[in-house]
Amino acid sequence: MVVLFSTALFSQQKTDANLFGDVKDKKTGLHIPFINVSINNTVIGTTTDHTGHYFLKNLPEGRFTVRVSGLGYKTVQQEVDLQANKTVELNFITEESALSLDELVVSANRNETNRRQASVVVGVLSPKLFQSTNAVCMADGLSFQPGVRVETDCNNCGVTQVRINGLEGQYTQILVDSRPIFSALAGVYGLEQIPVNMIERVEVVRGGGSALYGSSAIAGTINIITKEALNNTMNAAYNLQMTGNSPDHSVNLNTSMVSDDNKAGMYLYGTYRNRLPYDHNGDGYSEVTLLKNHTIGMRSYYRLSSQSKLTLEYHNIHEYRRGGNKFELQPHQTEITEQLEHEINGGGLAYNWYSHDTKHKVNAYVSLQNILRNSYYGVQFDLDAYGNTSNTTAVGGAQYVRQFERLWFMPSEFTTGFEYQYDNINDQMPGYNRTLLQTTRTAGLFVQNEWKNDKMNLLIGGRFDKHNLLDHVVASPRMNLKYNFTPELNWRGSYAAGFRAPQAFDEDLHMEAVGGTMRLIEIPDGLRPEYSHTFSTSLDYYFKLGNAQSNILIEGFNTRINDIFILVEQGMNADGNIIMNRVNGSGAQVSGINLEGRIVPTTSLQIQAGYTLQQSLYKEAERWSDDATVAPERRMLRTPNQYGYFTVAYNLTKKLLLNATGTYTGSMLAPHYAGYIAADRLETTPSFIDLNLKASYDWRINGIAAQLSGGVKNLFNAYQKDLDKGAFRDAGYVYGPSLPRSFYIGIKFSN
Repeated sequence: MVVLFSTALFSQQKTDANLFGDVKDKKTGLHIPFINVSINNTVIGTTTDHTGHYFLKNLPEGRFTVRVSGLGYKTVQQEVDLQANKTVELNFITEESALSLDELVVSANRNETNRRQASVVVGVLSPKLFQSTNAVCMADGLSFQPGVRVETDCNNCGVTQVRINGLEGQYTQILVDSRPIFSALAGVYGLEQIPVNMIERVEVVRGGGSALYGSSAIAGTINIITKEALNNTMNAAYNLQMTGNSPDHSVNLNTSMVSDDNKAGMYLYGTYRNRLPYDHNGDGYSEVTLLKNHTIGMRSYYRLSSQSKLTLEYHNIHEYRRGGNKFELQPHQTEITEQLEHEINGGGLAYNWYSHDTKHKVNAYVSLQNILRNSYYGVQFDLDAYGNTSNTTAVGGAQYVRQFERLWFMPSEFTTGFEYQYDNINDQMPGYNRTLLQTTRTAGLFVQNEWKNDKMNLLIGGRFDKHNLLDHVVASPRMNLKYNFTPELNWRGSYAAGFRAPQAFDEDLHMEAVGGTMRLIEIPDGLRPEYSHTFSTSLDYYFKLGNAQSNILIEGFNTRINDIFILVEQGMNADGNIIMNRVNGSGAQVSGINLEGRIVPTTSLQIQAGYTLQQSLYKEAERWSDDATVAPERRMLRTPNQYGYFTVAYNLTKKLLLNATGTYTGSMLAPHYAGYIAADRLETTPSFIDLNLKASYDWRINGIAAQLSGGVKNLFNAYQKDLDKGAFRDAGYVYGPSLPRSFYIGIKFSN
């Protein structure tokens, strides 16, 4: 890699071949600020400034295609001849496309692909969506995709998980810039630790992803794409949210810097959050966790040549959270406290190269993350409940892509590569005589070929993984077929295999209070790996309803899991703690339908909604309680058969934007353990509608853009009404919206 960098660096010459111009809206004739301008098959790109103009200098000589793209606009392209010592003007006219037909995504096949042309359905959560929901962290906005649901699982510490197509969070692989660096420990509280100001977009792929990303991607993948510097900007924002008398303060500071020659850039971000605890039922025990969090980070790049780029990313997250009672005292002086302090340092280095003839691409990368955690999971003045955890994760690999004008019967794109994953966890609770030491090493080789033309896509590929906890190599094949009946009507069908090794997952590193004692998870010897088979089919139809741009997606899915992991209560150990053992169950099947519709009646009004109908069943009824009088259950717990979301955005004026968003969660079975109640039992929860409203007003002050916003979350106060009370409550008996009715106000400045 050093040789490659050096060669590219010293071969770079100043050509004084320059390109400038503007980008305008076809309908209004107005300039479009901050829209992307890039040169195809190179690493060169920028954005227009606040006046809608751009400038690129010292470009390579030759004939190139320049692309203009941006959220809410059609992608347009023009060819240009660049010559040394000449400056060329190239102007663009584009028009609004509220359905974002030309978005580029990377999660479908590990390569940058037009979303509409991808062989699998890729959902995208944009910064605009996070803004409309007034999201502070990633967890606040993830539910606005069909088949995706975020839930809170503990009243004390506020642990959350994301479920895709009904499967628990451990079945979803969370990626950062396409790297599986999100470890089991990071997954415990990670959804709330990632601030939205570091996110460019979030890509969601439902269905088996092990063929691309290895173990633990049975339900799907969530790929967090971080922001990159494209121009010189800065912004600052403050938000205050009130839940009852408990404030939640958050501050964001971001800046983006690009060198004059456009060869180097850096995006810097920082956040601070301080949320006080909230007690909803007045029993002296919190339902909303005390949270103090600050994050700093950066993503920088250096263009070694027009065809190669080096990218460096780093972030530091420090978080303190606590739930329970008597917050002014030390944890062991209380009836219940769950207290965690995390110090997270992570980063990565990547090298990208494109050949001049656009036929070859190379990507090499390494990512590292270290987490230190001090914890207290204790009840009844327990001095033994302190613990500490360290976790180191490393990922390294390389990928090669070859474009063929024709391979056998059709143009194709061949992709191959290798990836090595290392993860070490040392979790200690000396007072409980509990030690979890685990090192996992996975070496993976992936290969795939995608044939594609204007009529169809055919992708065949797979991944081969050697996991150190398994005796044999695991093969995870995939096959995807996409057929375009017309340019507006697309059909997709897919099959993917997946697996999960018998290792510690995020839930094993979380403990919760039940009935005045703690519940711990243990992993016995002899646990077999899980294997899955996922089938899906979908129809994607784009059409006009009068003058309204519209889109309907209908997707059916079926996932079968053999030797599924389940938790079974085993009674108490010698220290008086409840022990839950992970064992292999009979197997399971999850099947259902995802529906999504989008309509844009006018340029000022956009409506989107999604709905999921599903059924999640074990092959045989499984035990969940050690109480012999409690019947086993075949239905998966905490999994509703129907749920959905909607978003509405309406520009009342050019400066005033109104947003309405909401989620619906149907009834489900929730386990309720003895303590506050006399005996273990399953509860049938009511359904919930969580409605949020927001208004934002934009104006400019001496060239500075300002925005004032405010709104309400959970307008109908649809919050759980049968919460346990007191020191013997079951902290895991929690369902429905994460917050009761809350009000907020915010202000933002940017140049």
